Amino acid sequence: MKEKFAAAFRGLACGLHHRSIAVQFILAVLAITAGFILHLTTTEWVAVVICIGMVISAEILNTCVEKLCDLYSTSYSGRIKEIKDLAAAAVLAASIASLIVALVILFSHLGG
Repeated sequence: MKEKFAAAFRGLACGLHHRSIAVQFILAVLAITAGFILHLTTTEWVAVVICIGMVISAEILNTCVEKLCDLYSTSYSGRIKEIKDLAAAAVLAASIASLIVALVILFSHLGG
């Protein structure tokens, strides 16, 4: 069990060396900072943490898909492009959902 956690933390550390994943972690820190400034409720914190986890997980999986595709073939393939586009779309969907959650929380604090 200990080795599985160690492997997961090694993967997380490896992920931080990828720009797209590192950017998501920076955005997560900004979201957490905004949460403290806005004095989020417990329910709002739960939503923010779920969104952060969802986006970072999607970005890590997208990076894995890209690496696997590149391992399979470095030459252009329409099928590989479609696979990479679908993985990127998962990140986009998670990001859009998270943005909507953020806007709802922000407007509820700023608007009344």
